[in-house]
Amino acid sequence: MRRSPLVVGLVLCAIALSVASPVLAEGSSKGYGVGGRFSRYFPVIRKYNKSGERFRIVGFCRSACTLFLSIKNVCIEGSAFLSFHAGPDAKTGRWVRDSSSTRTMLKAYKPKLRKYLLDGHHVDSANYFTMKGATLIDTFGYKECPAPMPPLPVMRDHS
Repeated sequence: MRRSPLVVGLVLCAIALSVASPVLAEGSSKGYGVGGRFSRYFPVIRKYNKSGERFRIVGFCRSACTLFLSIKNVCIEGSAFLSFHAGPDAKTGRWVRDSSSTRTMLKAYKPKLRKYLLDGHHVDSANYFTMKGATLIDTFGYKECPAPMPPLPVMRDHS
């Protein structure tokens, strides 16, 4: 019995959607990489910590974007770049390591990374200190993201 191309296409579509749905629910740092106000990041962090869904750090992730390291099910792509710096002091506006914003960012990191950034004076000023995702994975124990699923092949009707 020969099936129509429409039926075969619908079945393949249904299979693709059922396999791909967990990936579609996965969050990522895409669109958040430049940093900014913490208030933009905290709701995302709460959402993913509550749901337990994986959150992927991709591409460039600077400043407040590094707060995503506090998500329980965070993973980092080895090719990502994360940039750290001091946060501004609310009263003086100076970018210093003992400001409340710097302390907030540091609390988001694993203790070994926090110690490294403090001991190396990498969060003493507004100057960025950039690390590759692979370093955070290999040296500081963050999870590496699994490779993204390749797209499904397209079947063509050759009738």
